[in-house]
Amino acid sequence: MEKEQTIKSVLRLDKIMFDKIEFRRVGTSSDKELELEIQSGIARRQDAEIYRVTLVLKGNKPEEYLFEISLSGFFSIEESDELTESLREALVSKNAVAILMPYLRSQVSLLTAQPGVDCVVLPVFNINKMLEEKTEK
Repeated sequence: MEKEQTIKSVLRLDKIMFDKIEFRRVGTSSDKELELEIQSGIARRQDAEIYRVTLVLKGNKPEEYLFEISLSGFFSIEESDELTESLREALVSKNAVAILMPYLRSQVSLLTAQPGVDCVVLPVFNINKMLEEKTEK
């Protein structure tokens, strides 16, 4: 039992929901490459260790379709004296985003697995690099 406690994460996903799922066809077919833009945002409830992490993915296949998917996960952190503020921020910014990515990836595939559209399977993203690039801007 002691081993289980040492590997259990203090970060917990409490709830997940899609805020927006939108697909708009603008043409019948295109040989152009799909362009993707991903954004993330984190909000913390002031009176508790509760965080809302939002991922927004925008896709544009020129002359064929556009889509936008927004996904929010609500996370909590168990109280622990060992957690510094910087460790809490890293847990939420990196781990929470990584936890949400499979849900986003799955929804993109479902959305694009329609007649007349080539199904899109998102590549694996380097979450750490994506977040570093975001903070550099």
